[in-house]
Amino acid sequence: MDTTSHEQILQQWIEEEAGLRTRMQTEPGFARPDQVRGRTGLQTMQALLDGDLPPPPIALTMDFTLVSVAFGEAVFQGRPMRKHYNPLGGVHGGWFATLLDSALGCAVHTTMPIGRAYTTLEFKVNLVRALSDKVPLVRAIGRVVHSGRQVATAEASLVGHDGKLYAHASTTCLVFEMPNA
Repeated sequence: MDTTSHEQILQQWIEEEAGLRTRMQTEPGFARPDQVRGRTGLQTMQALLDGDLPPPPIALTMDFTLVSVAFGEAVFQGRPMRKHYNPLGGVHGGWFATLLDSALGCAVHTTMPIGRAYTTLEFKVNLVRALSDKVPLVRAIGRVVHSGRQVATAEASLVGHDGKLYAHASTTCLVFEMPNA
């Protein structure tokens, strides 16, 4: 891919995020039980994108946003910034992990039928390239590998607009019946 294509991808990512932010609620918060009752996981995630549910506070704190969902997939976009740096001058591994964990968990969430939920049992991150604020945007792309009655697994990649891989991760989640569903 040539540099022009990379710049076009970056511009597309910026425009997509701007469009989403006008639709999504700006005040972070939490979904009330009555707002998610009777919805599948995918319907709940779509409601977040549509602005019917507030974005979680962590998204504001860590400078990332959900950009798309489909059954078995969730994509988050983040802005690596100096405020995310570790003492050695690069983006802290916790920032990578938070973005990837969000993509993994929300991908699993999209597969939950009404009355089912999940929690993370295990999460592994591999950082393969340093990240700084010279990279304007990255995307964490989470995809479900397996979603069963009791266990779900997913994988995610953190990539730049130029196609470079910065990290990848995997998770195992416990799936259970929601109390009072």
